[in-house]
Amino acid sequence: METLFLADDDATAALGRKLAGELRPGDLVLLVGELGSGKTALARAIIRTLLGDPALEVPSPSFSLVQPYAGTNASVIHADLYRLGSADEAHELGLFDDRDGIVLVEWPERAPDLVDRAALIIRLAIPPGGAGRQAEIERR
Repeated sequence: METLFLADDDATAALGRKLAGELRPGDLVLLVGELGSGKTALARAIIRTLLGDPALEVPSPSFSLVQPYAGTNASVIHADLYRLGSADEAHELGLFDDRDGIVLVEWPERAPDLVDRAALIIRLAIPPGGAGRQAEIERR
């Protein structure tokens, strides 16, 4: 387990770029943390790096639940499970339809069986005082 302090948005983006370089086709990344802890910001940096487009518009999938991205070198699914009614609904989202796609999931607590498939689990937390973010990275 690796623990890091992310002082600001630039540090979060740098971590996302680094993690993107470690990901392989078919990997599942779980992003765990309370509201405002930086899950979407980290996912945004990973997606932009994987697709080679630092200006790519990467909206939060909070309302759509799933946002797919297709690039020349990678396909990525970004999912937010916060609004799921039950864990069973996660299986209906088609997260693993593309076996080579990289899947990023926010709020994986809503579908606990995803933990067994995860290549990375990233836990983000707001430290006391609210400045920066704490990141724990578990590689599996």
